[in-house]
Formats: sequence, structure tokens, C-alpha cells
Amino acid sequence: MDSTFTLSIDWLAFTVLASNPQETMKVLGGEWSRAKGGFRGYPLSWIKTDGLRGVGKLGTNAPRRPNEIHVDLSGGLVSALTLDQIRVLLKWVHAQQGHVTRIDCALDDRAATVSVSTVREAVAAGQCVTRAAQVRHIVSNLTHGDGATTGETMYFGSPQSQTLLRIYDKRLELKSKEQENWEEYGTRWELELKKDRAEQCARALASLDEADWKELVVGLLRSYVDFRQIPKDAEDEERYRAPVLEWYALLTEGFQKGRLAQEKQVQTLQNVKRWVSDTLTPMLAVICATPGGEEWLQHEIVRGISRWKDRHRNLLKQPPTRFHTSSAGGNAGSPC
Repeated sequence: MDSTFTLSIDWLAFTVLASNPQETMKVLGGEWSRAKGGFRGYPLSWIKTDGLRGVGKLGTNAPRRPNEIHVDLSGGLVSALTLDQIRVLLKWVHAQQGHVTRIDCALDDRAATVSVSTVREAVAAGQCVTRAAQVRHIVSNLTHGDGATTGETMYFGSPQSQTLLRIYDKRLELKSKEQENWEEYGTRWELELKKDRAEQCARALASLDEADWKELVVGLLRSYVDFRQIPKDAEDEERYRAPVLEWYALLTEGFQKGRLAQEKQVQTLQNVKRWVSDTLTPMLAVICATPGGEEWLQHEIVRGISRWKDRHRNLLKQPPTRFHTSSAGGNAGSPC
């Protein structure tokens, strides 16, 4: 890691007015499949799943806007794109008379130089100057075993506002999910921008140099929340004129100088098994319960070998792990 501070895009949503689903899916790349239901009020929808990376959804054919297309790309998908790929996509959106409706900018303090507890204590001490109408602190714990803490998050603003800031322990979150690269992360400051603010940020990303765009994002963060050397009962004029807390000045300077990261999903056999168990097993059970279902499924599994790519072959190079089955809630063994 050549920098303890990084910036990445963790969500991207946009609407275009002059396109069609096939062209849009071609621009986005990957394999898309027709979904059964609609999406965000659009009757027709398609979905893209990239293993453990994330989900893309596309909706269209609204009665009054039949040519309009809306796309949501979750963090796992968009954070894997290079800066040039993101810029090409944004320029295409604007060329199609489109606009960005949401963009999440993830600022990672990978060394955790500022912890969530430091932020929480500053808020409690009245040292936070923010445009947010509300601040929430949420801690998540396991309900079994030793009740270990699995997450801690500070929320500034509401989900309905154009700006929402999440500050959370990314390292703790990934560790609780048993992701192997959890030590590469620390505290994440995530700006969720919507509507006009999202479009402003997207146009800047598409046109500004990397350093100028990072300066803009950090400027948006500083304009939304600041931490200053003030007592809790300070008057408004004093609050806005007081010097910035040293740790916040150093943090935002680090974000501004940090690198723009292209996130790489660490995929393990254990994670793949968990994804299959959580996502696919109900439908696999339905297939096996139908006449000829087991035979068809075995045929598809064999046929899938011809579609292996390097990421599939690399999984086979990992140390073997046992496949455990559970009899809880039903009979042990395969539904086939």
C-alpha cells in the first residue's frame, strides 16, 4: 500500500434519456440477465451479478418515459473500475442526455489514524460544526457467543437529504465477515451524494484532473462537517471562526493527497461457498425437486467448466477446505 489514505467510488446511479437497454448493458459490460420483476418503478429490469463483487440493476419502460433507463451499480462493481473507465462511463451518460442521481465517495483512512470513537467524543464535546440536522451513533454486536462488536458507525444527516456522511470502522466490518484483506483497511469516511450534489461531483470527476477532483471531494466533506477547537456552549460566530482540530486538519490533508484506489475483491473458496449458500441454494433446491432436475443441474455444472476464467482457476490453487452441511431446520444432505 503506497498511501495510508485512498479515495474510491463506492456507488454510482444514473438515468439516461436517449438509449436502449442493450446499448447501455454493452457500455457497462459483463453478463446481464432479464429479471422477473421491475426496479424502482420501471416495469422492465435486468440484473448483473459479478460473483462476490456486487450487483448492477437496470430498469426501463416507464409508461410516460418509455426510453428512459435507470442504472444502479453497487460498490463492489464500480469500485473495481479504473479512473479512466469511470470517466468514459460518465461522459457517455452525459452524451445520452443523462444525469447522475447518486455517487458515493469513500475516503479511507487505512491506518485508522482517527478512530470512530475519536469522532464520537468530539461530537459529544460540542466540537462538531455541521450542516447535518441529526447525528446518530450505531454499534452492532453478535447475539451469540461473546457478543463481539461487529460494527460501529456515525451517521451525519438523513437518508432523504442530498448529502449523508457515514464514518465507520471498515476494518472491523471486514474482519467480522472473515474477509482476508481486512487488515488493509481502517476508518472509512463515506459521502453519499444525491441529486444536484451527485451530478456536480460526477461532472467534476469527468472533467477535472485527479488532484483537483480529490480537492473538490474533500472540500465537500469539510463544508458538510468540521471539527473545531470550541467549547460546547460556544456561540455560532465563535464556532465557525475557531481553528480546526489538529487531527481533522491532518486527516483531510491526507485524503486530499491520497491516491485514487481501484479496489480489488479478495475472493476465497470460503466466501464463494457462503455466497452460494446465502443466494443460490433455495433455487437449486427447487430445481432438484423437479423431475430430471438433478440430472440437468449436474450437466450444467460439467458444462460450466468450459467457461472457467483465471479467477475460477485461481480458486482451485487455494488450500482445500471442507464443505460442511447442517441438519438444522430439515433433513441433512442434498434435496436431490
